[in-house]
Amino acid sequence: MGYVKPEAVVENMIQAGAYKASLSAKDLLIRGFLAGSLLGYAVTVAFSAIAQSDMRIVGSLVFPLGFVMIVLLGLELVTGNFALVPLAVLEKKTTFGRMLYNWFWVYIGHIFGTFFYGFLFYIAATKMGAVPEPVVGKMIAKVAEANTLGYAKLGFVDGWTVAIVKAILCNWMVTIGAVMAMVAQHVIGKIAAMWFPILTFFALGFEHAVVNMFLMPTGMLFGADITLYDWWFWNQIPVTIGNLIAGFTLTGMGLYLTHRKKEVEETAEAVKKVA
Repeated sequence: MGYVKPEAVVENMIQAGAYKASLSAKDLLIRGFLAGSLLGYAVTVAFSAIAQSDMRIVGSLVFPLGFVMIVLLGLELVTGNFALVPLAVLEKKTTFGRMLYNWFWVYIGHIFGTFFYGFLFYIAATKMGAVPEPVVGKMIAKVAEANTLGYAKLGFVDGWTVAIVKAILCNWMVTIGAVMAMVAQHVIGKIAAMWFPILTFFALGFEHAVVNMFLMPTGMLFGADITLYDWWFWNQIPVTIGNLIAGFTLTGMGLYLTHRKKEVEETAEAVKKVA
């Protein structure tokens, strides 16, 4: 499948981060919009699979299709960019301001894209509200309530801690999936490499900021008893923080510190001198 070694992968991560930071607001918005919509598709397919099989693992097996489409089409996913763009800043291939610029416009694109798909899905599923909510709609509403009001019941400290930890565990796998797509040179290899980390986070029920941009407002359309405040304060903000922590530290910096080619060569040279 054309295996790419970790040292080369890290160099590719740096170059990818620099490229993403160079994109215009228009491109970031469009690519973020499309990525958000595709994740909405993936969630509804996964929930449909769970509803039909009564097994979460079945939904988890199909959910990664959304991420595969995003990566192969060269779209923008802010949670993946949390791992890639900071490396370009560290290597002085872009600026801190351009990093924030990238994150901001992609995030806005996601909000519009997820809501756009969610609204269309609601119209299609309920025939413009003329028929009762389908099983998938009820599932979305239930998850939206659980992932907001459930944290609110724990109180600020415990609720935010749980949300942030679940978001860290989620984006650790999501960013590993994005990086794993770089370890193969051929399409089949890329798909196989990224599929399993994404499957893992969904199967374990962790928190992804962009997925939640679809779940929360769409859940409200399907009758979830939550407000915009509940969505943002008890979920979107802490989950975004957790996703950022995981992407930047655990995946981005973790791989950078151990596999950056320059560092590896310097360490090897130092060992030779000591020997």
